[in-house]
Amino acid sequence: MMGGAMTTSWIYLFVAGGLEIAATTLFRYTDGLSKLMPTIAFFAVGIASFYFLSKSIIGDGAIPLGTAYAVWTGIGAAGTALIGLGLYGEPAGALRVALLFLLIASIVGLKLVSTH
Repeated sequence: MMGGAMTTSWIYLFVAGGLEIAATTLFRYTDGLSKLMPTIAFFAVGIASFYFLSKSIIGDGAIPLGTAYAVWTGIGAAGTALIGLGLYGEPAGALRVALLFLLIASIVGLKLVSTH
């Protein structure tokens, strides 16, 4: 069914994507993995992100790996870029913002056309 209800697998996938955003944001504070606590936090959150990604591709309502990976990396990339724009003053040129919206629209599109 196209655009079906939010299944547990999709919830796991969106949690994984949110954790990926957190992990990449934490990476900024590791100073090349040389600061102990931010590095531990980075790896812990990264492992949690992989855990929820793996949960999304197994069991009832499993999301195909290609779709799950595309959505997971898309959430991570778009979310991290938006945090960079909003919190760290990274450049927000019109083309960059438009491409971020296109990426987000692609993630939503993959969810809407998913048959799983």
